[in-house]
Amino acid sequence: MSPIACDDGAGALRIGVGMRALAIVVRLVGAVLIIAAVIAQLQRSLQNWSDAGVTSIGTQITNFFSFFTIDSNLLSLVAFAAGAVVLILGRRDSARWTVFRACVTAYMATTGIVYNTLLRGIELPQGQTVAWSNEVLHVVAPLLVVIDWLLAPGRNRLEWKHIGVIVSFPLVWTVYTMIRGPLVVDDYNHHDFWYPYPFLNPNTAPEGYVSVFFYMVLIAAVIGGVGAAAIWVTRRGRRWPLRDAG
Repeated sequence: MSPIACDDGAGALRIGVGMRALAIVVRLVGAVLIIAAVIAQLQRSLQNWSDAGVTSIGTQITNFFSFFTIDSNLLSLVAFAAGAVVLILGRRDSARWTVFRACVTAYMATTGIVYNTLLRGIELPQGQTVAWSNEVLHVVAPLLVVIDWLLAPGRNRLEWKHIGVIVSFPLVWTVYTMIRGPLVVDDYNHHDFWYPYPFLNPNTAPEGYVSVFFYMVLIAAVIGGVGAAAIWVTRRGRRWPLRDAG
């Protein structure tokens, strides 16, 4: 083997180790930011409910964890925390873990896209949200998840059939949301219905269920498109291969 080939191999090894260390840091920072943001917003919400004299705290907590933003960020928390351990141990992603990471990437990218295109301009009563937490959950965390998917080592090649797995959770969440919505008595907002986002609320949407259906199809298309992009990335090859630690 020529000296040049040896140098190239050593350089690639150094790059691989460096990317692994960077990915571990990104995942740990992401996990800390997400859990801090979720806890901060939950604490603020609990205080808001208490100040408003709400007695159905259990219903309000269920509402809190029924936001797609919260659900996708909690899934990201799992992906970041467990993923950091995987890299610390020098292991490569399993096939199922790669699929899970692809799901999380699609959900978080969609969270960022939907919030910044449909929800950012909606004014909420002052004090209802924690500003920095809102930015972490809707901007910072989605960016970190996408960066991690593109650059972290160890992922596997996915098949196009995995798109069905990626869209399954959002479909279940949508069905759950539309069934539960009219059955909830929301003491905090004084409604006998509750929907996590205004574009899913047939009571306030311009064309009722027609508008809601349009946005459901649109969001499903975005999630499917982002999921397809995530799969495509894995089929272009692994940027920083990672062998299992011997």
